[in-house]
This record gives sequence, C-alpha cells and structure tokens, in this order.
Amino acid sequence: MICGHRGLALLLAVLCMPFMAAAQCTVKGVLYDEDNGEAIPFANVVLDGTAHGAATDLNGFFLINRVPAGTYTLRVRYVGYDEYTETFTLSGRQTLTKSIRLKSRARQLESVVVTESRSEERRSQTQVSVEKITASQIQQMPSIGGQGDLAQYLQVLPGVNSTGDQGGQLYIRGGSMIQNLCMLDGMIVYNPFHSIGLYSVFETDIILNANVFTGGFGAEYGGRLSSVMDITTRDGNKRRHSGKVGFNTFGASALLEGPLKRETATGKSTVTYILSAKNSYLSKTSASLYPYTDNGLPYDFLDLYGKLSVNSGSGSKISFFGFRFDDSVSQYQAIADYHWRNYGMGTNFVLVTGTSSLLEGTMAYSDYRIELDDGSGRERHSGINGFNMNIGVTNFHGNSKMRYGIAMEQYSTDYSFYNAYNLRTTQEEHTNNISLYMTYHTQRGKWLLDPGVRYIYYSSLSEGSFEPRLALKHNATDRLRFKLAGGFYSQVFLDARSDNDIVNLFNGFLTGSGDLNKPGTFRGENTNGCVQRAQHLIVGIEYDFTRHLNVNIEAYYKRFKQLLNANHNKMYDRNDAAYTTPGSAYYKEQYYLTDYMIEDGVAYGLDMTLCYDIDRLYVWATYSLGNVERTDEIQTYHPHYDRRHTVNLMVSYALGRQREWEISARWSYGSGFPFTQTQGVYEQLSSGRIAHDYTTTNGSHGVYYAALYGGRLPDYHRLDIGAKRKFSVGSRSLLEVSLGVTNVYNRKNMFYFDRMTFERVNQLPFLWSAGMNFSF
Repeated sequence: MICGHRGLALLLAVLCMPFMAAAQCTVKGVLYDEDNGEAIPFANVVLDGTAHGAATDLNGFFLINRVPAGTYTLRVRYVGYDEYTETFTLSGRQTLTKSIRLKSRARQLESVVVTESRSEERRSQTQVSVEKITASQIQQMPSIGGQGDLAQYLQVLPGVNSTGDQGGQLYIRGGSMIQNLCMLDGMIVYNPFHSIGLYSVFETDIILNANVFTGGFGAEYGGRLSSVMDITTRDGNKRRHSGKVGFNTFGASALLEGPLKRETATGKSTVTYILSAKNSYLSKTSASLYPYTDNGLPYDFLDLYGKLSVNSGSGSKISFFGFRFDDSVSQYQAIADYHWRNYGMGTNFVLVTGTSSLLEGTMAYSDYRIELDDGSGRERHSGINGFNMNIGVTNFHGNSKMRYGIAMEQYSTDYSFYNAYNLRTTQEEHTNNISLYMTYHTQRGKWLLDPGVRYIYYSSLSEGSFEPRLALKHNATDRLRFKLAGGFYSQVFLDARSDNDIVNLFNGFLTGSGDLNKPGTFRGENTNGCVQRAQHLIVGIEYDFTRHLNVNIEAYYKRFKQLLNANHNKMYDRNDAAYTTPGSAYYKEQYYLTDYMIEDGVAYGLDMTLCYDIDRLYVWATYSLGNVERTDEIQTYHPHYDRRHTVNLMVSYALGRQREWEISARWSYGSGFPFTQTQGVYEQLSSGRIAHDYTTTNGSHGVYYAALYGGRLPDYHRLDIGAKRKFSVGSRSLLEVSLGVTNVYNRKNMFYFDRMTFERVNQLPFLWSAGMNFSF
C-alpha cells in the first residue's frame, strides 16, 4: 500500500511538471448574464485567428494562457446571447482579467445558435456516455402535473430504465440504484427521487446544470460502480429580487432569489440568496379530481432548499447551502406505509489563484432514512448519514488542463431487513475512505484525450483500489466523430432488497465490513475483502447529417466482480450448530446460511439517440437494447432491473408569432422487468418441535417461490401530451398556463402485486392536469 501511495505521488509530480513552466500572457475572466448577473457555463471564448480558446466552466470562469504578446480580438459566443467581441493588446507576461456581461438576443435566432453551439461542444469535448441537462431542456417536456421535472427528463435518456410513474427508481446501464452516485452542489444525496416517479427532489428552476454519466465516468468521481448524476444549482439573481410561484392539480412550488449586496462602482463583490419549496397535495385532491382511481393517490412530499453565495466578481466565490426532502405513502392498498426523509447542509468554494490555476472545494453532511411497513409485522428500515469532502486544483496549460485533488467520505449505516424465510438481517456500521485523483484533458490535432487515475483507500476495511480511467474522441471529419471510454471502479455499498417482491419500494443501504457474514469462497475460489469492483468499456460514434440532425450510437460492456448482496438463498439459521457442523446429517453449505452472498455479473447493450432541432421543432428519439446477468453460487439469473428493450420519443413545437404557445408529446415503451413467480401457498407453522400438536395449531400463509426472476412483468408503455401558453405581464413578469394529460390511452401498467391477497395495483391511470406559473 505504501508503494502504491508513493507511485501515485510520483505520477502526479511528473504530470504537474509541464504546468510549472513559465507562462506567457494570460487572459482570464468570468461570463455573466447582464439581466440577472448569473454565471454562464459552457460558452466558447476564443482569440480570433489563433488556436487559443477555452470554454467557461460551471462558474462561468475561463482561462487562456501561453498566449504570445500581440494584439487580439476576443470573441464570445453562447446560445441565446448576442456575440461579444473586444480587441486588446498583450505585452510581456501580462495577465488580463475580464468581467464580461452578455446580452440576451432575439429569441427567433436561438435555434440556429443552439445547433452551432452544440456542434462546437461535441467537437471540443470527449462526451462519452454523458448528457448535459439544463432547466430549459427539462421544460421542453410535456407538463405532467403542470411542470417539467428532472425525473421526467432522465427517463427519456438512453440507457436509463425507470420503474414508471410510481416507485421513483432508475436503473442505468445494468446498475442497481445503490450503484448510482447523485451529488447536489458536491454533496451526496442518497435518494433523489420521490415515490411518485414524476418528480425528483430538485426544483427545476434552481438547476444550473446536471451532468449524467451512464458509464465510463472520469477519475474525479468514485465510490460507485455504475453511474453519476452531478447537479449544480444557481447562485441567485445578482441584479434584483425575483421569484416564481406555481400551482397545479398535483402540487405547488415557490422560488425566491435576489441580492443581499449588489455590485457597486467601487466594488464588484455580491452576496445573493436563492430559496425554493415544492410540495405535493395529491393525497388531499386526488379523491375529488380523480374519483376513478382506487382509494386516491396518497403521495405526499415536501422539498426545501436554500443557498447563500458570496461572489468576489473576479471568479472566486463561496456558497453555503442546505436542504430537507420528505416523502411518504400512507395506507396505499397492498403497499401500506412508506416514508423516507433526507436532510443535509454544506459549503463549497472556488478560488482563482495565480495566473493559471483554480482551487475548488466542498464539505457537506447528509442524513437519510427510509422505512417501510407492509403489514406483515416485519418492518424494514435503513438509515445512512455522514460527511463528504473534496478539494481539487485545476492547472491550465494552453489547450490542456489537469485537475488533481483529494476526497474523503465517512458514513454510518443502520439497517434491519427480513427475507422471504422470515430470517432477520441487521447492521450498524461505520465506514470511511480517502481518495487521491488526477484527470488530464488535452487536444492534439483531431484527437481529444482525457486520461485519469484514482486511488481510493477504504481505511475501515484496510483495502485499496487503483482505478485508471480513459476517454478519447477522434474528430474524423466535421461531421463524423469516434469515441471510447473505460475504466476501473469500486464501491462498498450493498444493494439490499427483497428479491421476491414483484415490485419493490424499499432500497436499503448496507456497507461492506470486516465482520460481514459472507461466504469465504465463491465458486471454489477464496474471496478477499468486501470491496466490490467493476470495469467499463464504451465505444461510440457521432454523426451530423445536417446542422440540425445528428445521431449518437454507443455500445457498452460492464463487468462486475465480487458483488455483495443480501442473501436471497438463506434458508437456515447460521447460529444452529446442526447446520454448521461438518458431518452432521443437517449440515448445509455456507451460501444457505450467511446473511450476505457473493455474485459476479455482466451488463451489455446498445444505445441510440436521434436529435432533430430546427427553428420551432425539437425531436428526440432513443432506443436501448440491454442485457443484465448475475451469477451466484446456485444459478445465473436476470435481476429485477433487466430490461431488454426501451424506446422513447419526445416532440416539442413552438407556435405563435412570439412563440408564446408550445405543444409537446412523449411516448415511452419498456419491455417487462423480471420477477419471481409464485408457485404455491401453504400453511406455515410457527414451531417445528416434535411434541408440537400441528393438528390444532393455526399457522400463517407461506409461499412456495418459483425460479428466481423466472417470470416477466407485462410490457410498459405510456403517452403523455402537454400544452403551454405564455403571457407577458409588464416588462419583467410572465404568466404561464399549462394543460397536460398523463397516460392518454389509459394503459394499465403494473405497479405492485400482493402475493397473499392476489391484488394488483396499477400505475397512474389517465390523469389530466392543469397548472399556472407566475414569474416576477
């Protein structure tokens, strides 16, 4: 392990040497929106007639160094804004710092600029298995419940499978929910979705950007095997106090933002705030609005978020934020009571240091607990809490940049669970880890290269993991691009659920630990440690048929090793010596006794995306072909999130002279998920003693289960439509009225099935919705 630390330190030192060379002239600065003072990310900043340029980061910051002395014209372009140009002269080792404000441009020209901007971005970034999402993109979705939401948008991304409009669970390219990392402003959020799958915990209007990595993610992320969702929120309006209130048939929302300290002629620093609240009152309104639903729709949630930001005006800033998210489903037919809550707080900062570097950091605490009482008397609960910290440095060197840093996590878990044989598993555990990472981005002619490496040490397990990563792209022509990504990944969280539930609402958090009760061997080989591992390989092609029509195709392969799971094969009490003594007539193999089991697995598939964006029309179509397999000591099976075919089609069209009307539609299809069928039922007696009189005893219902995940649920498909109309109210206010229909042709998609009562509960039926949003 010591050698590993020294080797990584030497590697970082060698890679840092080029960045320590003497720089020439430097141009750096921050891009702001002139109307509200918000930073503008992903804008293109270039020096005309040269190869020098950069894209702004999430904080609007850009840096162009190694520029020879001379006279240049700086040009800035970004979707929806007037082009900005400025001519200046650089001399000696000058560092020029700019604060640039872009003016919004006429809306009629936006579609052309969008296409050009996206095309430039695709050529300058590797972008393998990543989707960048903004609030405006989310709002193009049909307004289900009167407002667009990140959860609805994620469901149309390639490689993403959803349990539907109830359940709030997403599975990404063969990974379970526990293998997905979600971060909000650098803080870990353990459950980002509500039980009604139409909503995430994030208010759409506070989102600046969301990066969704479905595989092959870089070394700046770690601790998960499958995917990453990294969400950044806005700082708030720096010019004036503003807000937005909304009401619809599903719920209500409110947003308030503004400056506590404005920029002045003598100082460019600002202090801003942003507050948001979102809740559902479906449990109170559904009985009257939708009387044809059985027992109404008992979904309640409340989401609160607040952020305070101090901005220096030169790119440096510090923010403080906090949230509380609550969700509950009460007395819902076979589901009974379900509740979870998540709260947290943290701070992050950006510090512009010297002429060619940037220092960023996050420190946050988060607490999550979920409870499910299904009426069986076997209450399930799971809790996790802890902090995470990350400090990173970015060095710029011409068209290249390197980021390196350190990350730490500490968390505690509390878990209680009963399996199908009424055997209880509990855990209270404390875990921590520390990581060193390095990423490097460079462009060499038509090649884009993003190598990286992460070393994570799970100190509570005394185990380390060395994880190289790589992404690259080759711009073969102006229209054709080839790309590849891959890497090694690890995590210690376990997926804990009941494999025999036909649809599952409960996903608990377990962690690997030294005293974890698992088999010492797997398929005849000794097992070492509790760290689960995966390798990813993604290859893809992008092609622009025209400026407005492009296609993206990616094939992926993920291999999972030493996955740890709650043991669905456990049938006997490991504390009974009769089962554990070799030579005993009742002796059983370890995989029938241990609380946890070991599995290997693979996931592979193909994702295709077609995007057409011209003037008033936007079309998005995806198709995904996937296969997921797990192998334990007894069998190879398809887990509950294995879906063979997924299709999504979304269309949006703007009408009216000022595009004040917008109509949209979305159709989704997914082949059936696997489930474990019921083979029979029997009377289960509570005692097995010889003297027990079974002729007079009343037992409980027991279930004979068929082959694990041997059946398939019916196919899922649904059509949603929506319409919006915007009205200008004065110079700064806007009223938006929306109408929508969910499940237009009333497809009866299965949500839940109770094995004891043989009662089926379907997903959302035909639902109309209406809403109003007022921005001021």
